Amino acid sequence: MNNSIKIVLFFLLLTILNTGCAKEKKETRPIVSVTTFPLYDITRQIAGDTLKIVNILPFGVEPHEYEPTPKIVANIEKSALILYSGAGLEPWTAGFHFKQRAVNMSQYVSLHTFENTRTIDPHYWLDFQNMQKAVAVITQELVKIAPKNKSLYRQNEKAYLLMLEKLDEKFQTGLADCKRDTIIVNHNAFSYLAKKYGFHVASLSGLSPEAEPNAKNIIRLMQTIKEHNVSTVFFEDFASDKAIKGVANATQTAVDVLKPLGNITADEAKENLTYEAMMQINLQKLSKALSCH
Repeated sequence: MNNSIKIVLFFLLLTILNTGCAKEKKETRPIVSVTTFPLYDITRQIAGDTLKIVNILPFGVEPHEYEPTPKIVANIEKSALILYSGAGLEPWTAGFHFKQRAVNMSQYVSLHTFENTRTIDPHYWLDFQNMQKAVAVITQELVKIAPKNKSLYRQNEKAYLLMLEKLDEKFQTGLADCKRDTIIVNHNAFSYLAKKYGFHVASLSGLSPEAEPNAKNIIRLMQTIKEHNVSTVFFEDFASDKAIKGVANATQTAVDVLKPLGNITADEAKENLTYEAMMQINLQKLSKALSCH
């Protein structure tokens, strides 16, 4: 075969490949945009592959201070439905004009307010009953978008609700009969778990993981560790661990990661870890830190 024929065949092959790419099926599924990992997990597992799920908050990014990029804004505007967490978790939503239906999920759950500050804890997805309420609302919204998939969505809804019931049972069993009653965390994102399963939370900062700890809080935390015989202090993936590790070093306590689950890391997303899997990891760590049987 001479060179000229080879060249012709080469360009013919390129033409065929380009034509095939051009004829690839365009995305026709409705788009649903969500702001946090729990909402993403619910929507993905209820919808399966029938909808395109857009995660507004990129994996590996701290949710409290995030501002959507122009590209993300463009995806939001194309969405048939936007599900956002609410309760002050996403400040950018306050001045954002949603062109399509946007659902503030915090309006459908039971919110916990800290008595000393009257501040709402926005991490309501750490209460399995709140997750059940969110599942019901999201399923209803998805049925409105794609009524032809109603049977599938209802079937997946039942499976997700059953999973949450089993998780609750595991937490009740796993956090029963504990020798310790207090955990130490970087910021208090765990009030729902503490209230439900009967332990206390002491934090280095308040609700914001980026809040700068002061000397008074550090001293108070060290005293709490001593008084309650705390064995482990926890920090989070997306917050600075310098101060909390300093406290751990000074008090000779172990350090570990506890997940508030507003978001997950990019590596965890690649592993396709679910809300269920992440909460089971949290349970193992809490049970160990609290010395439960």
